Amino acid sequence: MQLKFPFDSSKPITGEASIEIEQSIENVFSFIGESFYENYPKWAPEVVELEPLDGKQPFVGAKTKQVRADQGSLVESVFEITDYEPVEKLTFKGLNEPYIHNYLLERDKEKRSTHLTFRFELSEIEVFMRPFQKLIRASIEEGAENTVENIRNLMLAYAN
Repeated sequence: MQLKFPFDSSKPITGEASIEIEQSIENVFSFIGESFYENYPKWAPEVVELEPLDGKQPFVGAKTKQVRADQGSLVESVFEITDYEPVEKLTFKGLNEPYIHNYLLERDKEKRSTHLTFRFELSEIEVFMRPFQKLIRASIEEGAENTVENIRNLMLAYAN
């Protein structure tokens, strides 16, 4: 007899948030993509250490070590930039932890602003955490909202 669980362990847990930023797409991408190593800890304050392993310029294949403060513990991971398309997209993927970050930008010609979408995907979770998928998803969604708000607020602060 096969046991059926009320959750699907094969599906990633994702959270996504979008926001309008009253800046050109070039400025927003410069802040997020071109100046990633300088600015990432600013919009992700849980990052307490960030070390580019392949130089200070982001590019597909560049690896980075980060240390994050997570619920009172320090968690180290290494990620790799998997997609870097100026003014459109920055994606990185955890190499020793199962996560993906996507930053997607779209130009709003009418408003002369940028639509930023951030998507976080947790590709897998430990077996003992599976019953808590709804809580994990809610936490990821809240984190995604905080991320886009932080980026917009920082962009506005730097514009003034």
